[in-house]
Formats: sequence, structure tokens, C-alpha cells
Amino acid sequence: MRRHCLTLLILLVATVTQAQTAGTAKNHNLEVAKNLDIFNQLYKNLDLFYVDTLNPNEVVTTGIKAMLRSLDPYTEYYPESETKNLKMMLTGKYAGIGALIRYHRKLKRIVIDEPYEGMPAAEAGLKKGDIILSIDDSVMTDRDVSYVSSRLRGDAGTQFVLKVQRPSTGKKMEFKITRRSIKLPELPYYGLLEGNIGYINLNQFTEGCAREVRRAFIGLKQQGAKALVFDLRSNGGGSEAEAVDIVNLWVGKDQTIVENRGKISQANHAYKTRLEPVDTEMPLVVLVNGETASASEITSGALQDLDRAVILGTRTYGKGLVQIPLDMPYNTNLKMTTSKYYIPSGRCIQAINYRRNGTGGYRERVADSLTHVFHTAAGREVRDGGGITPDVEVKNDTIPNIAYYLSGSGLDSTEVMFDWVVDYITKHPTIAPPQEFHLTDEEFADFKQHVIKSGFTYDPVSQKQLKDLEKTAKAEGYFEQAREAFELLESKLKHDVGTDIDKHEAILRQVLELDIITAYYYQAGSIQAGLQYDKQLEEAIRLLKQPEAYKKLLTPKKSA
Repeated sequence: MRRHCLTLLILLVATVTQAQTAGTAKNHNLEVAKNLDIFNQLYKNLDLFYVDTLNPNEVVTTGIKAMLRSLDPYTEYYPESETKNLKMMLTGKYAGIGALIRYHRKLKRIVIDEPYEGMPAAEAGLKKGDIILSIDDSVMTDRDVSYVSSRLRGDAGTQFVLKVQRPSTGKKMEFKITRRSIKLPELPYYGLLEGNIGYINLNQFTEGCAREVRRAFIGLKQQGAKALVFDLRSNGGGSEAEAVDIVNLWVGKDQTIVENRGKISQANHAYKTRLEPVDTEMPLVVLVNGETASASEITSGALQDLDRAVILGTRTYGKGLVQIPLDMPYNTNLKMTTSKYYIPSGRCIQAINYRRNGTGGYRERVADSLTHVFHTAAGREVRDGGGITPDVEVKNDTIPNIAYYLSGSGLDSTEVMFDWVVDYITKHPTIAPPQEFHLTDEEFADFKQHVIKSGFTYDPVSQKQLKDLEKTAKAEGYFEQAREAFELLESKLKHDVGTDIDKHEAILRQVLELDIITAYYYQAGSIQAGLQYDKQLEEAIRLLKQPEAYKKLLTPKKSA
């Protein structure tokens, strides 16, 4: 009798639960239909009665994008006019001339910043600093970067005439350029370093990049590499499948590297290694930083979870959300977050919760105290949330404020350094190889005088913070009694540009030299030259030269 009653109770609970679930789904569907009807009627009334004629593409697109802003920042709508941007993001390819351009504030014109190696811009003879005047018959003066960039791009194989003015001579020049499919180099540089240590720099996970990394790695092994530094710093990610194939170089076949888990079963997927590995024994250090994200974190996190590599640098970005592109009506697209990814230890390293608060999305970082402990294959402790924490933390040198503004990175920056570099390039047809090139003392002194004569000024962070503190002190009524202290501190914080250049000469030399090297040897040369100043790489090399210290980092700590 009791068993019969218990069976009835279980059936009753199951029936009530199913009814509640069905009721919830019904209410949800009703709310969806109701709100879509409201939106439809709202637009119809606006279209009929609003004082001005509506542009349906503009108004509806604005509405869609506002809706998506209440979700996460990776779910994005691409109207027909922007679908090429999505394709480029997914493949790393576009059709154009292959050059970075920038806005020159003093000239109020768009100028060539960096032609890419082997691309139409470089082959045509365009140089850093060339001022863009027109594209075919369209004048490009008084245009912004986005406008000029869209006109430089087009269908592969199409020709146009680009008119520029070369600042060194003032001469106006015309170039007939054929647009080509441009694929940004995913492997800008790789080579053999001291001590037979290989180095590979990967800057994006686009289609085919795993094949390129495999080719580079095998080539380095053939050159005698006995260890490898794999550089994923500032790599924003890309294809999940490519990340798995790269891990497969150093990890055996049929190993689960990452799992996608979403709300519906179709979003769930496990990625496994498919091939025989190239090398499962070679010591490997992966370099990461705060801009290492997404597929880069799958790669570094999986290698950490499988105890296959030592991760070195600073904590990664923490993007554990997966997006897929969806084709929409009328040649539009939606890139939508459908799942989270989980690496071999079972952890998800998503660092930020994106929640809806009624007025739009807001960011909530996962506190370290709320993260959970997981274990690598060998039993080492790792945590979820907040990105990949490196096994060895090494912070890189920070760039002083004056270098930030001189290089043109700040919003209020000038082109003082840019103009000096362009002038230097004009006077020097060739320079020494990347790792040998250095500015002479006379050349740096000339740069210093150029900056001083230009009237360059900048706002140190300390002065801005002092002004903020003054405002707070005035608001709270403490300023008058502390006036002398504020005035004394302000006098101490006033900067002298010449003195600041001398103080930060070493960093400014590096920035200048790398900018100049890029103009002659492109991105590969700049990376190669920059390695000699790289503290994180230096520590990676030191570690790889100490096999016992390397092995110890991959061994679980014994409990007391």
C-alpha cells in the first residue's frame, strides 16, 4: 500500500512539474508574441504619423542593436552593408591594398601609416606618411578613416588610381593599384633563438592558421630547436577548431580539448584532436597577457590543463563565450552567443557575467573568492573564472605617459614622433638588419630637439589626479587649509618635456627604433627587433634552459 502511495506521489509531482514547465513555456511564448506585436504596431504608427519620414533601415537597425546591447557584447547584428566586416573577422581576409591608415591631426588628412609586406600598397611604392588626396575622381580630403578605408577596399581584381602627396618632397604622385584579396599574416614572425629555442608568434586564429603553425614548428625542429616559446600575447582569438588543431601539435590523438555547452542540444559540441601529434615531449612555454582571449585561452588553457606547457606572463582576458554566425533574411547576419566553452579540467574561464538590468547590459566581474578549484591531468590546482592564470607571472615593462602620447596613442596625442620617423625614413634609403639597428646618440638628440621645438605638451596622470583631488577637497571644504600643500605638490609635478625625454630615453629609443624598423622590414622585422627588450621572453628562455625548474612547475605540490 505504501509503495503504491509513493508511486502515486512521484507521478503527481512529475505531472505538476511538467505542467509548470509547460505553463512557463506557454507564458514565455505569449510574452514573445505580445512584445513583437507591440514593436510591429509601434513602428507602423511611427511610419504613419511621425513628423519626418523614417528611414526603415536606419531605424530598425538601431532598434535591433539596442536590443542586443542588453545581452553580451559579442552578440552582434550585421546589416547587409556590414556583412563584409563579419566575413573579414571570421576569415582574416578582405580585398583592398593592404595598408594601415591613420588620421593626421595637424594636417587634418588621412595618411598611410604602415604598408603590409608583399601587398599592393607596398608593391606600388606607397610609403609611411604619404597623404591620401583622392581615390579615382573622389576627393579624400576632409574625410575620416572609416570613409577612406571603405573606398580603398573593393572587389578583388578591380583597379583604381590613388593620388597622394609625399611630405618629404611635397610632390603629388599617382599610383594605379589593383585590389587584391588581403589576408593578414597570422604568423608575422618565427625563428630560432639562442640555445636552440624556437619562437613562434601567432596573432590570430583564422582559417588555416593551424597548418601554418605546424609548418613553422616542423621547420624549427629541422633547424635544431630543442624547446619552444609559443607567443599568444594580444591574440584576440578566432576559430575554435583551429585552436584544437594547434593543441594537437603537442597533444595525442582523440583527446578532448574543449566542450561547448549551451541551452539547446544543438549548441553542445566536443572538439577532439584528430591527428597524430608532431611532438609530445619538447619543453613548451606559452606567453600570454591580458589581451590573450577566446581561442587563445582555449589553447593556453588546454595545454595547462593537460600539463603539456608552462604558461607565462599575466592573467588572460577571460572570454569563455562561444559565438556562431547565422544567415538572416535579405543578406543580413547575426553573430550570436550560443554556449560557453569548457577546457579539459572542466573549467570555464569566462571572467564577466553579462546580465540584464532593465536598461541594458552591465558587466560584473567574477570575484576571485567565487571561483572554483579544478585539477589538471597531473593533479595541479587551477581555477575557473577570470581567465587563465599563468604558472609563472611576469609583468612586462609599462610604457611611460610621455611615450604613450608621443607615439600618437592618446586621444590628445600629436604626430610629433610620426613626423620625425617619416623624415628619418626619407633621409635613410636603407638601415641595418632589425636586430642590429639602433639610433645614434646624435639622432636621438635630434629627435629630442624636434619634440621640444614642436611645442609638444602632455598631461601626466599625476597632474590629472591632483586636479581631481583638488575638486574633492573644495567640495568637502578642506582645500583652503591645505592650499599651500596643493601648490607645493603642483610645482613638484610640473613636467619639463626635455627632462622627461632624458628620464625615459631607453623606452623612447625602443619605440622609435621599432617604428623605423617596421617601415623597412615590416611587422616581422619589428617583432624580431623587439624580442631583445622582452622581459617575458627572457624569463621563458631562462626557464627552458633549466629542465628541473621547468618540470617542477608541471608537478603537483605535495600536501603537508
